[in-house]
Amino acid sequence: MVESSLWHPVALVGDVAQAPVAVRLLEQPVVVWRDAAGAVQAFADQCPHRGARLSLGRVTPQGQLECPYHGWQFAAGGRCTHVPALPAFVPPPGHCARAFEAREAHGLVWVRMEQGSAALPAFVAEGDARLRKLNCGPYDVAASAPRIIENFLDMSHFGFVHEGWLGSRDVPAIDDYRVEATPTGLLATGCKAWQPQSNLHSTAPAQVEYTYEVTAPYAAVLTKVPEAGTTAVDGWRESIALFICPITPVRSRVWFRLAVADFDSPDEKLQAFQHTIFTQDQPVLESQTPQCLPLDLRAELHTAADKASSAYRRFLRQSGITFGVC
Repeated sequence: MVESSLWHPVALVGDVAQAPVAVRLLEQPVVVWRDAAGAVQAFADQCPHRGARLSLGRVTPQGQLECPYHGWQFAAGGRCTHVPALPAFVPPPGHCARAFEAREAHGLVWVRMEQGSAALPAFVAEGDARLRKLNCGPYDVAASAPRIIENFLDMSHFGFVHEGWLGSRDVPAIDDYRVEATPTGLLATGCKAWQPQSNLHSTAPAQVEYTYEVTAPYAAVLTKVPEAGTTAVDGWRESIALFICPITPVRSRVWFRLAVADFDSPDEKLQAFQHTIFTQDQPVLESQTPQCLPLDLRAELHTAADKASSAYRRFLRQSGITFGVC
């Protein structure tokens, strides 16, 4: 499955501390934990001995993951190092947990279940010291990851789903914009929207210019710059990444990575604005049928205002994505 060779976010970095953490990815239970060096590890959440959930166990003082059933201990990489019932026994190489690759990036723990050439989804703003970074979420959503990405790329819903915030039903028109294919998905530029309150610091309605980029099948980034003089912060700009863990074909866990020109507001205040916007989206997303995203462009109707989402569907089809689509 193509999706198994992609990197997926599974937890906030700060949530993986002293104890093992159970997560679910691509319909499979996974346990993430930290070894003695503090490096994040990811195993299938199943002891190879008798199938108990390793996430119910503990991390020993020596930095081994201990099964809750018979106390078998596993080192980084999955090798079994100790079987308490047989203290003198040296476990052979075949006595091991199934290990996956794991990394930390963008404030999240990422897991790749099979070897692949795909890189972690990029977030250019991560390296910009002029922007403050923080995460918002997670949100558990009864919708497929592709439906959620497509909604993120869509501007014509602003005046209806986000009326009084990102749009107005009295000004619903979407100007033409450009979409080009990229190796990771697509880039949409020249996207403009009239918004009553485009961000936390808005002082007046503004014409806002957006750039959208799909950086992986289940990841996307937007940047937005409002008209000068319409915010309380001079030179306001922001970049928002959407990272999704596909739990099942129709259930997803969602995080936003915010990069904003604001080093003064409390985290909670910045997160509250994003929370307001996404919780307006969520009930609509969960109402869509089919829950999976149709890749046949004849299955749903399209207009010129849907250029980005149509390009995204073509990208998924060309990439061989099958999880969360129909």
